[in-house]
Amino acid sequence: MDLQTWTYIIVGVTFALYIGISIWSRAGSTKEFYVAGGEISPLANGMATAADWMSAASFISMAGIISFDGYDGAVYLMGWTGGYVLLALLLAPYLRKFGKFTVPDFIGERYYSNAARTVAVICALVVSFTYVAGQMRGVGLVFSKFLEVDIDTGVIIGMVIVLFYATLGGMKGITYTQVAQYCVLIFAFMVPAIFISIQMTGNPIPQLGMGGKVIGTDTYLLDKLNSLSTDLGFSVYTDGTKPMIDVFAITLALMVGTAGLPHVIVRFFTVKRVKDARKSAGYALVLIAILYTTAPAISVFAKTNLIETVNGKEYTSMPAWFTKWETTGLLAFEDKNGDGKIQYYNDNSKDAAFLAAEAAKGNKGSELTIDKDIMVLANPEIANLPNWVIALVAAGALAAALSTAAGLLLVISASVSHDIIKKMINPNISEKGELWAARIAAAVAVIIAGYFGINPPGFVAAVVALAFGLAAASLFPAIILGIFDKKMNKEGAIAGMVVGLLLMIYYMLKFKFGLFDGGKDAVAGLKEGWWFGISPEGFGTIAMIVNFAVAFTVKSFTPAPPQDVQDIVEHIRIPSGAGEATH
Repeated sequence: MDLQTWTYIIVGVTFALYIGISIWSRAGSTKEFYVAGGEISPLANGMATAADWMSAASFISMAGIISFDGYDGAVYLMGWTGGYVLLALLLAPYLRKFGKFTVPDFIGERYYSNAARTVAVICALVVSFTYVAGQMRGVGLVFSKFLEVDIDTGVIIGMVIVLFYATLGGMKGITYTQVAQYCVLIFAFMVPAIFISIQMTGNPIPQLGMGGKVIGTDTYLLDKLNSLSTDLGFSVYTDGTKPMIDVFAITLALMVGTAGLPHVIVRFFTVKRVKDARKSAGYALVLIAILYTTAPAISVFAKTNLIETVNGKEYTSMPAWFTKWETTGLLAFEDKNGDGKIQYYNDNSKDAAFLAAEAAKGNKGSELTIDKDIMVLANPEIANLPNWVIALVAAGALAAALSTAAGLLLVISASVSHDIIKKMINPNISEKGELWAARIAAAVAVIIAGYFGINPPGFVAAVVALAFGLAAASLFPAIILGIFDKKMNKEGAIAGMVVGLLLMIYYMLKFKFGLFDGGKDAVAGLKEGWWFGISPEGFGTIAMIVNFAVAFTVKSFTPAPPQDVQDIVEHIRIPSGAGEATH
């Protein structure tokens, strides 16, 4: 059976499954729409949390970054994994005890202020829309290749699917859909990894295969990739080139940004008790680790296979997958020296002798342009795996992107319907009216998310990293201080959030988009001007520190919180005996 038929079958079956689950578990109340009625089991919630967590950035883009950046790409692994541990142990139990199931609701109540709630809503919306832009790009990318439509059409198809089960099922439908999506995405990620590990090293465990010897030789796979990289003018694959301060800043921004992500925090309210929230956090961590420990292996397999398949080979001899990826615009060949062969090397190398040697061969620059986001998707084709495996990867990538997009859209709709309409504009709105407001808000959010998916600010993981930086800069300090500093008042929290968010947005616009310096074409030349040598992906750490400093400074000149608020903070520090989430 050909690849196209396999793709239609597997993707069609999984989509039918998601829609069927949404119809079966549709929300009939605001509590079911927001927190699935608080009736989800710890294991199911752990699977749903893992699917919510492992977005298109984790499935598609993380391994692509590690493929090209090598050791430097490990910051994403460290940051996102460490962030989940931080969230599960340091924040989730206390927020669960407080009983408010949205971040703006917690901040509004803890800081006894609708102004604080409004600022938190704005922060949550900025973070969520930035994050969901990456997911919609991932959806469009998968559709463009495997269903042979352009990326814009792919994004629109994804919008329709997400709109259906997010607005119909709410958190209840999304949760059970995400359980199915976790099963699909982890199976789709692991099957090709196991196949290729056996193919290259004879070891069926990818994590061990990555460190094993290439079949039929005494050469370790990582040594082989190091050699291939240096031969092409790139740095040693297993060595890092990023300044340590930037590595630290990106890792910390991803960690604390994780702890401020509204769509992950809300998952801890879908279980009955605090004990169940802790259990589901543990299950999710184990389930997430399966993919996160496999991603570096896939990166090594994909980069090695790619170099050996294309470099120095005749363009006319390229397999069918090469031509198909070219049609998407995510892979491009330009025959600069007219010899009909593909020359792939680092033409930006600072090694003058290397560049002179390439010029002596008649080469006029690297002729292959590769989008980092295609590495996981193209990997099974490069390794010549069966068509059903290639189609399975497409279904897994869609599951990863759609599961996170749905969770984010629910946060956006809850921020509008619950935190703005119910809490500030019309406290007397009926439950039915609030439910309709939530669904309408979700529909509008899907349209806006689709726009950002069609006009993305970068490749998937870079966009998502910026969302984490925004969360670190704005929401994390307010949440952590709201739990552990009973004297933190509304003036300090609001000032910190506003300054942190605006500082992060300014830095992103300046150094990521070149808004003040001539546009995106000027971005590459702005690296020398990075503050403290820290990239936009890591600047959330600096903005977070500024947020803390502003909050403490303003607090020292303004009145302390009311005593009843201080008593609540004391109470939630003992995360036992919590009842159901309320709104």
